[in-house]
Amino acid sequence: MDKLVFILPVASCIYLLIACVWVREFFVSKRNLQFPADFAPPVSILKPVKGVDAGAYENFASFCQLDYPRYEILFGVADPNDPVVSVIERLKDDFPHIQMRLLAGIPQRLPNPKASTLSVLSKEAAYDILVISDSDIRVKPEYLRKVVSPLVDPSVGLVTCAYRGVSPITLTAKLEALYMGLTFLPEVVVARRFLDMRFALGATMAIRKQDLEKVGSWDASGHYLAEDSRVAVLVAESGKKVLLSHYICDTYLGSTTWDEQWHREVRWARTNRVNRPREYPGIILTFAIPLAVVLLPVAPRSVVSWAIVAATLLVRLLTAWLIAGYTESRFLRRMLYLLPLRDFLSALVWCAGLGGRKVKWRGQTLRLAKDGRILSSTN
Repeated sequence: MDKLVFILPVASCIYLLIACVWVREFFVSKRNLQFPADFAPPVSILKPVKGVDAGAYENFASFCQLDYPRYEILFGVADPNDPVVSVIERLKDDFPHIQMRLLAGIPQRLPNPKASTLSVLSKEAAYDILVISDSDIRVKPEYLRKVVSPLVDPSVGLVTCAYRGVSPITLTAKLEALYMGLTFLPEVVVARRFLDMRFALGATMAIRKQDLEKVGSWDASGHYLAEDSRVAVLVAESGKKVLLSHYICDTYLGSTTWDEQWHREVRWARTNRVNRPREYPGIILTFAIPLAVVLLPVAPRSVVSWAIVAATLLVRLLTAWLIAGYTESRFLRRMLYLLPLRDFLSALVWCAGLGGRKVKWRGQTLRLAKDGRILSSTN
């Protein structure tokens, strides 16, 4: 047992170094990969929305300023009295040249509310290429070209994007930004290469309508909490590739509270556990600093213990500094003094994710089955 306590932080440092190298390889060495410039098929952007996120208008407006020849934006909301409706109506007035529609009062016929909305939006979409995007995402003008371009290859069935947290105001938002950019994003790159690419991230999914229908559309994934990853699994099983884009989406954070952040991250953890139960224990290797600090009570006077703690802290901060640069997230470097706190919080979230099958999602409490299906929901 004592040896295991020493081995884990060393293994964690090795993981951090490997992740750093792979992040550089993916986001720097291959950043300028070129796709055919003339591949720009018309696109339907689908946005299921509920409630008004921080910076909602600016988030939506960024999708109205894309450098792309032809696309439409379809918003879907279950409650016609949702306050986000007025934000979308203002958007329609401010960008009359954008092909944009709002579908309000969508019936929630599937256990997953987001999938219910997407099932209607997908049917209403005018174009064959669908780009699904979360409501808190803000993008740059080149977004659509970079996300859609890999679909020029008919063997690619789905494209997804990593994301980072931007514009954090409160302490909790800064901690969340550190997690997204310096813990979760490297995990995604490692999982893509080491575990296989059979998952997708809700920040962005680009898929052909025919490929979505081939795997059962949203009816086949709408009974699961992680409908995005379920679609990715079905696409991979159909024989087509799931691809991680080199484009990184921005999640606008603004002000968040401890309660919001805790429930959101526990939801992510429990969703991850039920989706990939064999890989979930391996996430412990991302908690380098907490693993090293565990050494101190075991051997508080050992020079080796303190040396491992110091070396681990150095490796964690150095790799985080480099990853922030590789992913063009240099603003995270100003918050690195919070990284030890962030890592201890991540370890607590991971522990909370080990048990329990209830999660909170936008005002609803969902109870999950062992395989990630939604058994029930309450407001």
